[in-house]
Amino acid sequence: MANFVYFVGDAKSREVFLVDPAWQIDTLFKAAEKENLKITGALVSHAHYDHCNGIEDLLARADVPIYVNADEAEFTESLGAHGESLFGRFPASNTRKVRSGDKVKIGNVELTCLHTPGHTPGSQCFLAGNRLLSGDTLFVRGCGRSDLPGGDPEKLFESLTHVLAKLPDDTMVFPGHFYGDLPQSSMKDEKIKNPYLLCTSKDAFLGLVGASVRSGL
Repeated sequence: MANFVYFVGDAKSREVFLVDPAWQIDTLFKAAEKENLKITGALVSHAHYDHCNGIEDLLARADVPIYVNADEAEFTESLGAHGESLFGRFPASNTRKVRSGDKVKIGNVELTCLHTPGHTPGSQCFLAGNRLLSGDTLFVRGCGRSDLPGGDPEKLFESLTHVLAKLPDDTMVFPGHFYGDLPQSSMKDEKIKNPYLLCTSKDAFLGLVGASVRSGL
């Protein structure tokens, strides 16, 4: 399993945000400097530690806004110290709480925040044109777990079938992890080949999710 951290932004202005800032923040800044990119913010798909453990290091390098779904921020705050091993924390002065449908601008590029709960209460995806940054909601041929604190398999089913599956077939999917053979996919392929998107009922989906948990996937 590999984590993906993405640069997303405006090729003309060279402004970029980090998507899910975690792990080797120094390496990310060096890569940005090499390409003459300026990191001006961060987008968080969800608050699991492996997707946001670099926020402290990021803010030490740049005083930038961190965009988090409002439900995710409220959920992590409610956990207190009990959630520190699994969930990250967001400094109040830098946190920008967003909701589904909110727009975020990076230079002249506009992204739409899509609330996709299920993996966590405030999981979100980001849509820029025909490119979807899907976090841990949708993987290539898979989907995120819903058996961790705050997870809800029924909400995950709704997010997949009523939000993401409604996107056009030519939407390119950039997930939060690299599982399997391909690092990215298209909604067309996922609608045909992803077993979780092929479920025609909530009961079928819950059965498949339960089987995956029992097998340790």
